[in-house]
Amino acid sequence: MVTPAPGAFLGFVHRRRRGAELFLLILALAVGLGAYAAVGLGVDGEVPTDIVVYGGWLTALAVAGHVAIRLTAPYADPVLLPVVTALNGLGLAVIYRLDLAKDRSLAAQQLTWMTIGVVLFVLTLVVLRDHRILQRFTYTSGLAAIVLLIMPMLPLIGTSIRGARIWIRIGPIGFQPGEVAKVLLVITFAGYLVLHRDALALAGRRLLFIDLPRGRDLGPILAMWAVSLGILVLQRDLGSSLLFFGLFLTMLYIATERPGWLFVGSAMFLAGAFTAWRLFGHVQARVDAWLDPFAHWDTGSQQVGNGLFGMAWGGLLGRGLGLGRPDLTSISESDFIISAIGEELGLTGVMAVILLYGLIVERGLRAALVCRDGFGKLMASGLALVFCLQVFVVIGGVTRLIPLTGLTTPFLSYGGSSLVANWVIIALLLRISDQARRPIPDLSTESDDADASEQTQVVKL
Repeated sequence: MVTPAPGAFLGFVHRRRRGAELFLLILALAVGLGAYAAVGLGVDGEVPTDIVVYGGWLTALAVAGHVAIRLTAPYADPVLLPVVTALNGLGLAVIYRLDLAKDRSLAAQQLTWMTIGVVLFVLTLVVLRDHRILQRFTYTSGLAAIVLLIMPMLPLIGTSIRGARIWIRIGPIGFQPGEVAKVLLVITFAGYLVLHRDALALAGRRLLFIDLPRGRDLGPILAMWAVSLGILVLQRDLGSSLLFFGLFLTMLYIATERPGWLFVGSAMFLAGAFTAWRLFGHVQARVDAWLDPFAHWDTGSQQVGNGLFGMAWGGLLGRGLGLGRPDLTSISESDFIISAIGEELGLTGVMAVILLYGLIVERGLRAALVCRDGFGKLMASGLALVFCLQVFVVIGGVTRLIPLTGLTTPFLSYGGSSLVANWVIIALLLRISDQARRPIPDLSTESDDADASEQTQVVKL
C-alpha cells in the first residue's frame, strides 16, 4: 500500500492561466481595433489614419495590465482583464463614431481616462497585497463615502447637470463622487456585515412562510433607506439611489441568508419611491416618459423615443458601424450608448455586450465562492453586484423596462470618474481572486522539519 505524501490532500490547486489570459487579451484587442477600423470604413470609406497610434496605445495599456497581474497576482482570474479590455475598446470605437458625426474629440479624452484607470489598476495591485487589510477601514470608508455623497450639495463646487446634482467641479475638472463612493460602500457593508451577520440572521416574527427580521435589527437598513431617499430627493438621482440601496439589500441577504430582509427592504424602497413620485415633479417626469414616451414628446421624453427608434431600425444584425444615425439620440455617448450599439450592431451586438457583463458578474461571484475569508466573500459579491445592478438599471432604462435613471454603462459610456472607478473595482476583484486561488501553504513539511530538529537537539544533549 502506497502512503500519500504529507500535504497531498490539502485541496485543489488552481493553475495560474496567465497564458490563457494573454490569448484572450489578443482577442479582446482585436475586437476594439476591429470596431475602430470598421467605424472609419463605414463613415469615410477608409481605415482611420491614426489607427497605428491608437492601436499601439490601447495595446500598451492592455499589456501593462497583464504584466502587473503576472507579477503581483499570478493566480488571479484569467478572464476579467480580457473582458474589460474588450468592453473598453468597443466603447472607445462607438464614442469615436459619434465624434465623427458631431465633429468633436471625446474618444481621445476617454482614452486618456482609460490610461488613468489602468495606472490606478496597476497601483491597486502593487500596493494592496492582501484585501483583508481593507477590513480595518470599515467605518473610515463609510464616513468617506458619506462625505463624497454630500460634496455635490455644497454651494461652491457642486454642479447640476441635466437636472441631477451629482457632480463637483474644481477648475476645469469635473468629477462624480458617487462613483468612488460605491467602492467605499462595498468595503463598509462587507466589514459591517461580517461583524454583525449573526445578530442580523436571527429571525423575528413569521409571516406567510417568511421569517421577518427582528425590530431591533432594522437600524442599518433604515439608515441606508434614509440615505437612498436623500439622494433621490436632494440630488435628483434615481439611479444612484436604486444602486446603493439595492447593493446593501443584496449584500445583507448574502450575509444572513434570510429572504425576509429582501421583502422588508423591497417594500421600504417601493414605499419611498411611490412617495417621491407623488411629491416631486422630476420623478413624475421620469415615470411619465417611461410609461408612454411618445405621449410626452415635448416634455423631455425625446431621448427615450429616439433611442427606441434607433434600436428598432437596427433590428437583429444592425445597420453596421458608421452606417446608422445614433447621433440623433441626445447624450448617446453616455447614458444611451447601448441604443447606439443596438442601432449599428443590432440585437446581436447588445446581447454580446450583456453576455460580457454577465461574465464579469459570474467571475466575481466565483471569486467570492472560493474565497477563504468572510470579508473577502462579501466584498467580492458586492463588487460583482455593483456591475450587475448598474447594467440592469442602465439597460433597463434605455429599453423601457424601468424608468430612465441616468447612470453610465460600465467601461462603454463616456465619463472619466466612472471609468477610473470601474478599473479599480476590477483590480480589487483580481486581488481577491488571486488570494482565493493560491495554493494553501503546506505546513506539514515545516512541522516535520521542526520535529526532526528538536529530536536532533535531544540526541545531542
